[in-house]
Amino acid sequence: MSRDLVVKFLNGSECRGHLFQPFDPEGVGVEIFRPGEDRPVSYPFEAICFVKLFDDVGDSFIKLRASSVCEDLRTATGDCFRLFLTREERFSKGVFGYPEGQDTDFSRIFFTRRGLNIKRLDQPLGEVLKQQGMIEEGDLKSALEVQEQLRKRRLGDSLSEQNQLPREKVEAAITAARKAGQRAPQFRIGDILIEAGLVTRKQVEEVCARQDVDKHKRIGSILVEKSLISEDQLLKALAQKFGLRVIDLDEIQILPEVARLISRDLVERMQVLPIEATPSRLVVATSTPTDPTIGENLRFATNRRIELVVASARKIEEHIHHFFYESEEKIEELILDLDDLDIEVVEEKEMERITESDSKVINLVNKVLLDAFRRGVSDIHFEPEMGSLPLVVRYRKDGECYTVHKIAAQYKAAIISRIKIIAKLDIAERRRPQSGKILLKQGRERIEYRVEVTPTIGGQEDAVLRILNAARILSLEQLGVSARNLDRFHDLIKKPYGIILCVGPTGSGKTTTLHSAISEINTGNRKIWTAEDPVEITQRGLRQVQINAKIGFTFEEALRSFLRADPDVIMIGEMRDKITAKAAIAASLTGHLVFSTLHTNNAPETIIRLIEMGEDPINFADAMLGIIAQRLVRRLCNQCKVPFHPSREEYEQLVTSYGADYFTRHGMPAYDDDLLLMRSNGCPACDGFGYSGRIAIQELLVNSAAVKLAIRQRSGADSIEKVAREEGMVSLRQDGIEKVFQGITDLHQVNLVCL
Repeated sequence: MSRDLVVKFLNGSECRGHLFQPFDPEGVGVEIFRPGEDRPVSYPFEAICFVKLFDDVGDSFIKLRASSVCEDLRTATGDCFRLFLTREERFSKGVFGYPEGQDTDFSRIFFTRRGLNIKRLDQPLGEVLKQQGMIEEGDLKSALEVQEQLRKRRLGDSLSEQNQLPREKVEAAITAARKAGQRAPQFRIGDILIEAGLVTRKQVEEVCARQDVDKHKRIGSILVEKSLISEDQLLKALAQKFGLRVIDLDEIQILPEVARLISRDLVERMQVLPIEATPSRLVVATSTPTDPTIGENLRFATNRRIELVVASARKIEEHIHHFFYESEEKIEELILDLDDLDIEVVEEKEMERITESDSKVINLVNKVLLDAFRRGVSDIHFEPEMGSLPLVVRYRKDGECYTVHKIAAQYKAAIISRIKIIAKLDIAERRRPQSGKILLKQGRERIEYRVEVTPTIGGQEDAVLRILNAARILSLEQLGVSARNLDRFHDLIKKPYGIILCVGPTGSGKTTTLHSAISEINTGNRKIWTAEDPVEITQRGLRQVQINAKIGFTFEEALRSFLRADPDVIMIGEMRDKITAKAAIAASLTGHLVFSTLHTNNAPETIIRLIEMGEDPINFADAMLGIIAQRLVRRLCNQCKVPFHPSREEYEQLVTSYGADYFTRHGMPAYDDDLLLMRSNGCPACDGFGYSGRIAIQELLVNSAAVKLAIRQRSGADSIEKVAREEGMVSLRQDGIEKVFQGITDLHQVNLVCL
């Protein structure tokens, strides 16, 4: 079997190589030897669009053509294929496809879930039934109407119908309760009817349970209940929809040991039955292939690849009773008939025990910590898997997580214990989360790691280390603040008092931006206090305070202390509650320049959020200097990015995304033969991803007379945004697309972070 392959990345670049290990569609990615290199390189599935394989598929191709339909597919990179697909070869990470003919340059192809929208491949059940000629369009429409009625059915209607209760009495009881001041949610319909003596609590509970079932009733069940199709026809249609086999359990022989590979509790709860097994694969019969959790839950419980087949619900139930109840009586009879037997129980050999003091473990942990620091990684994830599976080490760099090491299972406990020891944590405590710090020194370099250890299932513990030294003070230009925003932002931070907010989700670089802004005014003639949790960036000239909520030292307490410590500038790491928000805004009104962050989506929404938190709009309108909202997008790798002339369709997509009205107004480039954009390519410097580093895209809302008036009038976010745009505010998406035209990033990255 050939081990050659071609990897197509989501950034459009390709890499040819040779498999280091057998291809695993349930793994984290592929490890390959690239031409001319003697060390394997790992590529995570998250960065891959598809993988072309050149191996011998044997009889699979012939069988597939007999049971599947050829489909036209288009990938996220724009590649088009005509392939056979099968439900049996769909996995959590992707799906296999086979070429229509045998004259292609590959034997099969694996599409990742990011590379191909697999959900779109499934036809609705109703369409499948119509194609098979089992139902007419009118029958399907009737069943869909019933389904919609069940979902919208009110409790009062159900109680009235089931208990032969006149609707007039129900309405009269509700009207009387309203007049008495008994209204929902304090007094629900069921309680009203019980109080009126029209129904009992048991009747209400029965109807509620029935109503919950009806609201989730599937179209297939409704068609069977209306006698429009039989159960066998439904199973056949479901099998075709999901590419599964239909089997008759009475016609196959199931070994008792196979049937009991799944616990009785799980078999009864999920109504499934194992029918075939190999060391790595388990064939399981189900009557509900529409439930997406079955395969994943069984794979986790058995640690085997699950292949689902479709069988009658009645026959599955009969076989469950046969294997798990009738056999119990036979086992009891066998125990009674046994004579005393001379049996020796052989204990399974224990796995080699390695402790945290082993020199291999110490060196391994040190190597991982230093390697991550040298690579510019922000976080290190130690993730022990279940049982004899390895410990996975993943790095997060530029916002993306990828696997770098898989360490043998016998080292799992020792590595986590070693991390806990050097972080000064309790190695005996394995039931509760623990937090700590690690300080390493290599040469003149001091490296600080923030450690979080979290207990996980199976008696394991995960450890995540944040490299604090990775955060450096960057200039506003290095952050990627556009020339338009830079001049306006410089004007804001030079003001003597007022409040400036930086907003966005966790991990969007808000604190980094505030430190960059403060560094511009940290000239020695101002007293600057900061309160942070945690202090990740240190800056000479600032008086920085670490918040400690465990002892009651909160942002609010820190702010009160700052106001008595002769401040000029105050930075509050985060406004987590309305008390802190009020205090920060009050401080800005009394002659201090205040910086802070908030978790909101954009600048106009921030104003509405603060007013909803109870802030006085008049005070806030006077205090606010500006709000900068931001996201981080990945930069195209400067070593390998290549210029290209966009097609007219690609250009129009950028125009539409920017907003056609604003595109011309803001002087964006026109389409001509000289227009060039940049595209990622992939090289050793960026590990084949095509991206290296991140840059901020931002929208800056500057306070003005018009904005101030809109705030005081409690205008909505849309109205405030309209006013701000008229005064020159560029949205997050627009700023991102401007950076696309500058060759810094691409539209795919902008779409990942902007609505």
